[in-house]
Amino acid sequence: MSLDAVLNRIDADLQTSIDRLMELLRIPSISTDPAYDTQVSQAADWLVADLKSIGIAAEKRETTGHPMVVGHVGEDNDTPHILFYGHYDVQPVDPLDQWNRDPFDPAIEDTENGPVIRGRGSSDDKGQLMTFVEACRAWKVVHGALPCRITFFFEGEEESGSPSLVPFLRENAAELKADLALVCDTSMVSRGVPSIASQLRGMLKDEFTIIGPRIDLHSGHYGGPGLNPLRELSKIVASFYDDETGRVAVEGFYDGVHEVPAEQLRQWQGCGFDEADYLSSVGYTQPHGEKEYSTLEQQWARPTLEVNGLWGGYNGAGSKTVIPSQAHCKITCRLVGDMDPDALRDKIRAHVQQNLSPDAKVEWDNDLEGAPASGMNLDRPEFEAARGALSDEWGREAVFTGMGGSIPVVGYFNTELGLDSMLVGFANDDDAIHSPNEKYDVKSFHKGIRSWARILDALTT
Repeated sequence: MSLDAVLNRIDADLQTSIDRLMELLRIPSISTDPAYDTQVSQAADWLVADLKSIGIAAEKRETTGHPMVVGHVGEDNDTPHILFYGHYDVQPVDPLDQWNRDPFDPAIEDTENGPVIRGRGSSDDKGQLMTFVEACRAWKVVHGALPCRITFFFEGEEESGSPSLVPFLRENAAELKADLALVCDTSMVSRGVPSIASQLRGMLKDEFTIIGPRIDLHSGHYGGPGLNPLRELSKIVASFYDDETGRVAVEGFYDGVHEVPAEQLRQWQGCGFDEADYLSSVGYTQPHGEKEYSTLEQQWARPTLEVNGLWGGYNGAGSKTVIPSQAHCKITCRLVGDMDPDALRDKIRAHVQQNLSPDAKVEWDNDLEGAPASGMNLDRPEFEAARGALSDEWGREAVFTGMGGSIPVVGYFNTELGLDSMLVGFANDDDAIHSPNEKYDVKSFHKGIRSWARILDALTT
């Protein structure tokens, strides 16, 4: 079979595939720090050269920020046209003293779970990106051509907020449109459990200030009759929640929230997720969200309102006996289903206003944005085809999972290009992405390459 020959080539070439990844990992492409602008551009050049080495017409495209890498291969015929997305920029390495080795001197290390590739970007996202490139390389070596038309799209600003992404998508929409986007920037729900993310939570950010007296007050002169903004803020924060049920108590908060279909719940219940380990790894003894939902449902399919910061008054050494003039609060909400971020913002602000005491005023930061949740179109046959391919490779049923976080590019592909996305990743929860000692399991890299080869075969036969 043609697929068997590709898989055999992947196995035979694993070491050279690792060597290529190591080259890319040695380039400190930190997009958030202008001091590394040259190195970010160097990483883009490396990818262009690597794509060209397997016959892909690739270019580095300049933007107002860091460059994009775009490559095309295949003819406009009856085969599917796939857009593959990854990002080649990485997070800063601070705190450097917590790394066990130079973050940009990657190496293979042995661990209790097998060998890992240690280095910044190994999991997020260079290692994941290269799983697809290496699958394409093996396919090209064996068959002389790839099985379908593919557009490669690599971003250099994902870790710094993607400021150039939407303008680039709009300016190049005709070139980038495809039948389906594949995104490899996610993880497996449990070690060895292949996963396709079926939904991403959206995000709403807001910030407000409670204002009481026009100046800070002496707590001896005004303590008692004076309204204290910190106390007022504490009351409002407490009013956000129903402690008995764990639900958010803002009126209309759950508008647009849907229950998880029974088949997805079945997959989640059998996916190998260890709730006790998940909780105990960060010092919890029990979940603290909505009591009628499992931990996975709370993480993937339920909305949240979280307080991210509270401050006000005197925070220096010793004591200062004042009633502060102002108190401040930052909040974020994770959105699911059809929740409307703009409508939800209005509901939260109305809730705060309704709970204000006389003589208290509230001011809001109006420069913060929101984004709705993203749901994958599981009715498309490609999703079951890919799930079958992953199941075959990993020797167990692949699952459609949720994700607690957000990947904005998926929403942008939909709004700007009209593209559905399929999210397949091979990272593990212990990969320490964004943290010191980031790693990527060699097994994830190897079987990730094989998985993409199987998916390409499943999508084109």
